[in-house]
Amino acid sequence: MPLQQPLTLIENANLYDPEPVGTKSLLIGGGKILAISDTRMQFPPELAVDSVDFAGKTVIPGFIDCHSHITGGGGEAGFSTRVPPVPLSKFTSAGVTTVVGLLGTDDTARTTGELVSTVYALREQGLSAFCWTGGYHLPLTTLTGSARSDIVFIEPVIGIGEFAISDHRSSQPQFDEIIRLASEAHVAGLMTGKAGIIHFHLGDGDRKLALIERAIAETEIPPRVFHPTHVNRNKPLFQHACNLLSSGCYIDLTAFPKNAVEPGISAAQALVDIIELGLPLEQVTVSSDGGGCMPFFSEQGELTHMDFGDPNTLSQTLKDAIESGLDLEQILPVFTRNVAKLLRMENKGQISVGCDADLLAIDHHFSITDVMAMGQWHRYDNKRVKKGFFEQE
Repeated sequence: MPLQQPLTLIENANLYDPEPVGTKSLLIGGGKILAISDTRMQFPPELAVDSVDFAGKTVIPGFIDCHSHITGGGGEAGFSTRVPPVPLSKFTSAGVTTVVGLLGTDDTARTTGELVSTVYALREQGLSAFCWTGGYHLPLTTLTGSARSDIVFIEPVIGIGEFAISDHRSSQPQFDEIIRLASEAHVAGLMTGKAGIIHFHLGDGDRKLALIERAIAETEIPPRVFHPTHVNRNKPLFQHACNLLSSGCYIDLTAFPKNAVEPGISAAQALVDIIELGLPLEQVTVSSDGGGCMPFFSEQGELTHMDFGDPNTLSQTLKDAIESGLDLEQILPVFTRNVAKLLRMENKGQISVGCDADLLAIDHHFSITDVMAMGQWHRYDNKRVKKGFFEQE
């Protein structure tokens, strides 16, 4: 591995920004992309520059995971089933260079303060990290007493989530409560330039997306404020989510582990279906639910068994979608630029001058070999070179 000098030159990169732009050289410094060139860059000998030749390896933007339980999820079967926090290299080995943390079912023992603290810890280790405020239930779990003031005054907090609807574990919110929360998020987003959205957890309930559909139809709140996730957890819900795309709303697919897809469809298959239906793929995002539990319940609401989310399902979804016949440039935006646009992260999700140096290199099998986050190598030549504080060798 090269030394991590103030400047890094990556040469002969087959660049996707996320569209294909050909073979380029990239100059990295101060965590940013300083220059992109078609020709070899020359520097005076006294200037310390790490030079890396990727020899035609494909370079893409780092993934933005907008739904991850960074403090750990779980707890539906007792305190012993609480999932531990997700370590740094779990994200970086999966190609995640930006993560948005959240609370889920357990927004009682786990707190927004703990969530914000974990965001800062990930940042100290070189990852770009943010979070939602609240959790499944009303009243929301917040730091300042309201979601709007959390978003306005706490820098890493960018919106509300994951707020549960159509789920027996939700607080069974009413329509007026939904639109009040959406208004809080929207106004806070206007005041700060942050995402200002409400990220909805969707369960298997019969009401599906009815509350969101009604809110878009009956209020002045922009459709982008409503961001439902897990919409591919069952086929009828996915069909409703596809209909929602025509309203200007974004939807979030969950990259479920292979053994946790049924009775829904995989994120890769959902991408294929959306493209075949001619729906706007630019309004689709994919997230991992990393660190979260994926419980299965009986009709009486009793837990039968449980799986867990893993950030690596993002890179697996990329491979699966390509194996299904989709092109790399078709699907890259759902992991990168689409997410950045929705979350109003102008320096993320693309490879251009002035953007954050969040880069992945992939081999011809579409496996991730190199990961750079904010200009620092976390994975190089298929080896981990940076690990979290408490991670073992």
